[in-house]
Formats: sequence, structure tokens, C-alpha cells
Amino acid sequence: MLLMAVGVVLLLLKLVGVAPVSEWSWLWVLAPFGLAVLWWAWADSSGYTQKKAMQRMDQRKEARRERSLEALGQSEKQRRK
Repeated sequence: MLLMAVGVVLLLLKLVGVAPVSEWSWLWVLAPFGLAVLWWAWADSSGYTQKKAMQRMDQRKEARRERSLEALGQSEKQRRK
């Protein structure tokens, strides 16, 4: 996502004509988009994307479990008293 944001900023600076970026080659201005495509391809093929999605799901599941235990009065904090 960061590479896409950098690419959009560089593209806008090139189109508006801001001094240092307007003199750069289009290859350098569009390079962040190519790097983003390479990153997404690697992340999908290596399983990184799925691993992160599963971690987020586990965190939500654990938070939901903690909320349920607190609502029942059986949270870890309440059991210690």
C-alpha cells in the first residue's frame, strides 16, 4: 500500500510539473507501481497474505472470547479475586 501511495504522489508531482520530479524519467516515476505488483505477486505466492489474514482472524476470535468471558463474569481478572 505504501508503494502505491508513493507512486500516486510521484505521478501527481510529475503531471503538475514540480521541479525535481518533472525532470525525472517516466521509468522512475512509475517504478513504485511495478514494485507494488511484484510485492503482491510474492505475497500471494509465498502465503504471506493468507498468514496475515489468519492472524487477524485469530486476534478477532480471541478478543471476542475475552468479551464473552467478561460478560459472563469469568474473565481472568475476575477469577483471580
